[in-house]
Amino acid sequence: MLSSPVLRCRAASVRMLFSCSSHLCPNPNPSLHRTMKAATEASRTPHLSLFSNPMVPNSNSSSQAFPQSITLSKCFSVTPASPVVASEDSEVQSRDSLVVVSFYKFADFHDHADLRKPLKALCEELRVSGGIILAPEGINGSICGTRESVERVLEFVQTDDRLKGLRQIESPVSPEEEAIHHGHSNSSPLAAGEDAPFRWDHVRVKLKKEIVSLGMPTVSPTERVGKYVSPRDWNALISDPDVVVIDVRNDYETRIGRFKGAVDPYTTAFQEFPSWVEDQFQLAEPDGQHSQVEANDSNGSPKKQAEVQGEKMPPRVAMYCTGGIRCEKASSFLLSKGFKEVYHLEGGILKYLEEVPETESLWEGECFVFDKRVSVDHGLAQGTFKLCYGCKKPVSDADMEAPEWEYGVSCPYCYSSKSNEEKERARARQRQFETWGIIGGPDKGRGPTVKKDDSERCENQLSNSV
Repeated sequence: MLSSPVLRCRAASVRMLFSCSSHLCPNPNPSLHRTMKAATEASRTPHLSLFSNPMVPNSNSSSQAFPQSITLSKCFSVTPASPVVASEDSEVQSRDSLVVVSFYKFADFHDHADLRKPLKALCEELRVSGGIILAPEGINGSICGTRESVERVLEFVQTDDRLKGLRQIESPVSPEEEAIHHGHSNSSPLAAGEDAPFRWDHVRVKLKKEIVSLGMPTVSPTERVGKYVSPRDWNALISDPDVVVIDVRNDYETRIGRFKGAVDPYTTAFQEFPSWVEDQFQLAEPDGQHSQVEANDSNGSPKKQAEVQGEKMPPRVAMYCTGGIRCEKASSFLLSKGFKEVYHLEGGILKYLEEVPETESLWEGECFVFDKRVSVDHGLAQGTFKLCYGCKKPVSDADMEAPEWEYGVSCPYCYSSKSNEEKERARARQRQFETWGIIGGPDKGRGPTVKKDDSERCENQLSNSV
């Protein structure tokens, strides 16, 4: 058991790792503009870099230098008023800029497990964080890192001919998100925890049965899929009164934003979508006969068959989701059930919000994303929603005023579904972060022994920092 001074020392050391240097940011919880100022100053003094990246060479490193010029995407491009010669400092900042890229590809990938170890090793070497799923049906992921590092990972993935032509969506990274990526933020109980998607030293590469879980192995987007509709043509399609627009996302996503007039299935998981379709529409049966399955209404009496079957199969269906991957499977499923014209938004909501101006947009609200941004708005700007760490679902400022809200524990949407034991575990987790700056305490991932000299040195560091 480590002595109390050593624990205090370890805690102080951990906090020092997740905060900027005292001579750069005297305030332990600097504001965003101070963080930006510190980062700018640090970029001019490489050995004091706030967001240091060992992959970036300096005078004391023998690492191979990055290319002197790179191509920036639209979300990072600027048009100067007059020609400007880029300085060495600006080139270093460009190379250090972070990007988030979501990608997927359906393919016949039966040997997917062979890619896991080399892909994870490359991400860790390049300090690329995020999550990647490998399955017999393809690959699905969202990663964050410097532009060159992310591009190297994507190039490595596409060395397999089956995975060439990844569908990609790139999003900008704000200074606060960049701080989270490097573990320099105290704004989230998971900022330094193992679940933080923007930490440079954490990437998950998982093996699963599906890259997006529908639970129907017979549905294969590699065999057939709906017609892609570009974001620029989407408004005209969904404005047609003969087109039924369906939101393929789950209820916690649809409640913070959706397209005007879209049908919300109110599913809690994507696996519920096929059942909703079968209940909602009169699907064609193989023998030409309708199913005779009956159901009961709220009073327990049998419903009429017409009510169970729901509406007739619409002639045209348009679907959308966050990034497009769920629509691939959903459209394949509808086609297998006899739907004739099935369309889906290419690139999903994210691509629409990036390309379509707000003045022309038919989108209402914000779009939930599965990372620290929580939600994004037009232009993929940071949204206003926060995350409940009890259920990992979005909450608004109004939700956080409700009596069921407890930071790091519960919100109005999960309070009643959580047991007292689950809430106590969440409170303990939150206390760990508030005490040590990381989940699990200062010894997480370290050996239990500390030399006496190290203990005395840590005590001195602690007293000096206080």
